Order: sequence, then structure tokens, then C-alpha cells
Amino acid sequence: MASSFLSVFLLFIGLHAAGGFMEFVMDRCVFNSTDLKNIEYIRSYYYNKLEDIKFSSSVGRYVGFTEHGVKNAENWNKDPSELGRMRAEKERYCLHNIKIWYDNALTKSAQPYVFLSSATPSGGKHSSMLVCSVFDFYPQNIKVSWIRDGQPETAGVTSTDELADGDWYYQTHSHLEYTPRSGEKISCVVEHISLSKPLVTDWDPSMPEPERNKIAIGASGLILGLTLSLAGFIYYKRKARGRILVPSN
Repeated sequence: MASSFLSVFLLFIGLHAAGGFMEFVMDRCVFNSTDLKNIEYIRSYYYNKLEDIKFSSSVGRYVGFTEHGVKNAENWNKDPSELGRMRAEKERYCLHNIKIWYDNALTKSAQPYVFLSSATPSGGKHSSMLVCSVFDFYPQNIKVSWIRDGQPETAGVTSTDELADGDWYYQTHSHLEYTPRSGEKISCVVEHISLSKPLVTDWDPSMPEPERNKIAIGASGLILGLTLSLAGFIYYKRKARGRILVPSN
């Protein structure tokens, strides 16, 4: 699982270019709740993509990382009014915006949907593999597990991290390598904040739908081919009966 801390880049300011050089300032808030003590305000100054000065509310002063940055940080730290203004930004700037984020986005959730499929193991002692794919859930934290004949199954289980789709939603995939047993029941269990109870998806060992479709299409093509062949044969026989034979001299 990823860290519970969130970082929101709320503002880009001071962007300009001169003679091929670029400097910009970025404000951001790092938080895991709307409580002021759980918020860190950071202002970073960049010159040609290199961070040379940073103010952090956790430190309470400027820190320089380059020769130019160290000199500026020393000068700014000598100004009590400048430090007082920056220390106040945590409450003035972050607290207000973070409450908006929590009210409009971070407290919302989206239920996942599950697709269970079979795959061929890449190697090892197991002869079968099931893949439990979980899509379109939010927030990120989720738990995916397996049950086999009513008991938790942990052997042969591997899972991906929660993968961001780039549209606030996430997906994850859990793989179970196993040796099939007659009459067994295998289920994928998904637990998420958007669900009132765990979402259980049972594996149907019958032929997957894509395979059934392939067979159905093939059978339809075979029947159509036989029908056309039979129709052609009947037409040929009828034409042959209607011919008038003229004896040769």
C-alpha cells in the first residue's frame, strides 16, 4: 500500500524565461488529514529545473541547496517579517484548500468492478493460474485476497501495486497459481472503503466466454459451408437431368 500522505500541488507562480534560463516557484501542501498539525507547507524555488531554495513549515526557515540558494536563504532568514509571513502560509494557504479537496474529492469513493480470468503460468510447479483484475476504484487503498474451499489461500499468490489510471481511478491485479482439484471452489475477495461488505467473485471453471464464442463462430461457419455445398450439389444434379443429349453422327 502507498503512504497515507497526500501531496497536492496547488499553485505554480513566478514563471519567466530570459536568455534561455528559467526560474519558477512552486507551492505545495503535504497532508494526511485536515488537522493543521498534519499539514506541511513547502515553497520551492527552481532555477533551470534545479531546486536551489526551499521553505518548509516543518523546519520554519529557508534552506539553500546551491551557492546562489544558500546566500539568498541566509538573507531571508534574517528577516523576521519574511519568516513570519511564510510560517503563516500553512494555515492561510494549505488549510483552506485542503478542506476543499476533502469535501469535493478525497472523501468520495468509487466502487471497483472485478474480472476473473484464467492464464497460463510462466513456469513453476503449478499447472493453472487465475487472475483477479480489479478496476475503476477510488481511493487507492484496497485489499484483494483469495478463498479456496472456504479457507484463505496465500500460497502461490502475487499481486501488483495499485496502478493509477490517470483519471483518479486505480486498478490492481492479483494472480493465484495452483494445482486444480476436482469439485473445488475458488473465489476472489475484494475489500474497499466504497463497499459495505467484501465483494466476492467465484471462479466458474467452465469454458471462458471468448473460447465459447470461438467455437460458436467456427461451428456456424462449418454449418454454412456444408449448407452451401449441399445446395450446389442439388443444383448441379437438377441441371444434369434437364439436359438433352444429341447423338453424334
